[in-house]
Amino acid sequence: MMRALFSAVSGIKTHQTRMDVIGNNIANVNTVAYKSQAVTFKDVYYQTTQTATGPNAESGKGGVNPKQIGLGSSVGAISTAMTQGSNERTDNPWDLCISGAAFFVVSSAGNTYFTRSGDFKPDLSGALVTQGGANVMGWKADENGNIVKDKVQPLYVMSPEYQFTPPAKTTDVTITGNVDARTTESSVFTVNFFDSLGNEYQASLTLQYEGVNGQNVEYTIAEGTVTKNGESTNIILDTAAAPRLLFDKNSGASAMSNANLDLTFIYDGDPSGDLENIGTGGAQSSTISMDASGVTMYASATDIKYSWGRKDEVTGNTVGAGKAVGVMTAVGINEAGGVVASYSNGDTKIIGQIAVTTFANPTGLEKVGENLYAATLNSGSFDGIGKDISETGGKVVSGYLEMSNVDLADQFTTMITTQRGYQANSRIITVSDSLLEELINLKR
Repeated sequence: MMRALFSAVSGIKTHQTRMDVIGNNIANVNTVAYKSQAVTFKDVYYQTTQTATGPNAESGKGGVNPKQIGLGSSVGAISTAMTQGSNERTDNPWDLCISGAAFFVVSSAGNTYFTRSGDFKPDLSGALVTQGGANVMGWKADENGNIVKDKVQPLYVMSPEYQFTPPAKTTDVTITGNVDARTTESSVFTVNFFDSLGNEYQASLTLQYEGVNGQNVEYTIAEGTVTKNGESTNIILDTAAAPRLLFDKNSGASAMSNANLDLTFIYDGDPSGDLENIGTGGAQSSTISMDASGVTMYASATDIKYSWGRKDEVTGNTVGAGKAVGVMTAVGINEAGGVVASYSNGDTKIIGQIAVTTFANPTGLEKVGENLYAATLNSGSFDGIGKDISETGGKVVSGYLEMSNVDLADQFTTMITTQRGYQANSRIITVSDSLLEELINLKR
């Protein structure tokens, strides 16, 4: 009877432990990326009252099985289910969800932890951090946007060093449109360009009819004035080197020579402007190449438009366009975990990449609270460098969070069996107590 009492006590304790775990699971049913736990029991030491014997051919006696009395149960394991939870849409670009078995790497107070919870945010310094303030770790990009996969370090996504991209001066422009073949009157069109400091210039150019020369109708860009950021300058078009546009007098098609024209700018008087920062050239004159092969001469109103740069015939890319200073307008995370910054001048720049890691035995990780895990001797170690998410077969999804994988139906079912097990063990104690009472009453 005493053995039954203590066995029942051990059963109550183990069922209480299971109920504690169930309670924690249900409490975290809406915790981001929470992984549910389950308790399994094991029986404990047995008291052997008779050992087993084998059959004896000489005596003709058969074998006898051992006789053992168990002494209760104990917790065999509290295991974590690392199955992926469903995704919840948040539309917050800093909310990240990992598909696959990888973990984000974070650092807090000098310690490295791991998490599946991607509810991140930038802090005042521009670092990407968890809600608890742990730094999200990754790799920085070099000047060319190439990720340098070295030892992981805190990722900064909105720090001052990434707020701007440098300007570039315009060396080529392209004009398209039409020159009215029905008139010989001059017309004015504009061309905008940037200097090496990111200032924007606008040249007002006059297209002047020169007459018919053989098979071609000839126009010249006779004059032009230049403004800088809307203010007048002493820079003008060099009319001595005025470019000539030729069109077939019968078809109105642009001549091949129109693809390579030069706009040469000089000072009008005092050389105190910024000419040396414009196009290609020196302190006294500067040239911007112009492609006018897209201009036609048809019997339609004159309408000429410009665009920055020209199309490279080999690569098909636009070259020589130049650009203003780029001010960061947005930052996002792509599927590879890359931190992509967008700028006001059209630039996009990879400024870093989130690193992830995997473990040989993820169920061996130790929960330390705040949705964080620590590596243990049975989980595998972190190499300090991490992995690209693509190496794990997964991806990073922005605007979504991984939900808890707690199955309430399973938890309530387990709760019922746990409650009944607890009641049954309690009944063993009451029945054993009744038997002890009967024994004591023998004295009366």
